[in-house]
Amino acid sequence: MAATPVGMKRFYAILVAVAVLGLGALGYLLAKPATVSIPANVTVTASDTAGFHGYVKGAATAPVEITEFADFQCPFCQTFATLQMPTIEQRLIDTGRLRWRYRDFPLQQHPFSRLAAHSAACADDQGKYWAQHQRIYEGQSEWATARDAVGIFRRYAKENGLDVTRYDDCMTAGKFAGRIQASYEEGVRLGVNSTPTLLVGGRLYQGRFDSDAITRLVDSLAPHATQ
Repeated sequence: MAATPVGMKRFYAILVAVAVLGLGALGYLLAKPATVSIPANVTVTASDTAGFHGYVKGAATAPVEITEFADFQCPFCQTFATLQMPTIEQRLIDTGRLRWRYRDFPLQQHPFSRLAAHSAACADDQGKYWAQHQRIYEGQSEWATARDAVGIFRRYAKENGLDVTRYDDCMTAGKFAGRIQASYEEGVRLGVNSTPTLLVGGRLYQGRFDSDAITRLVDSLAPHATQ
């Protein structure tokens, strides 16, 4: 028995609805960030650290170097990065007096700390480390209380102009998990047990810092440097 016009219309309507739902589901799956977990306590290999000693700002000829061990989910680190670092950059780093080295020291009590560090490391793979670093710190109140920060960091990566496909591949592969672990282990060897901690001339400084304190420290170490 041949189908009636009404029956054919209903058939095509159902067909279109199924197609729309299928496309919607496909779009959702493509847009949804992949599950990402950055493991701790991974075995560090030589390739994890080859030629890498932290993320650096400032001239190689600067008379003073400060290494900061920090945790992206640490509130004091966030305050330091967003409120104090701009002045330190202007006064000391941009004028050639100070070289700043940033090392990851993800604290165990912060569930998104390694993920944040890895997001910034993947941005570094595309020459965007400091932009992602700053955006993650600026957005700490947003992602630190989220159920899952993966999509938020991915959005920051898009805002910073990263190739998101490359970023996703880097994140899902956990490409820099060993580098982060190596940085943490180096901090432990040096005696770091909280963040932020500064390493200056072999001496550790722990607690809260502001731009004036850092300026006085640089002045004391390099009093004859050009200001």
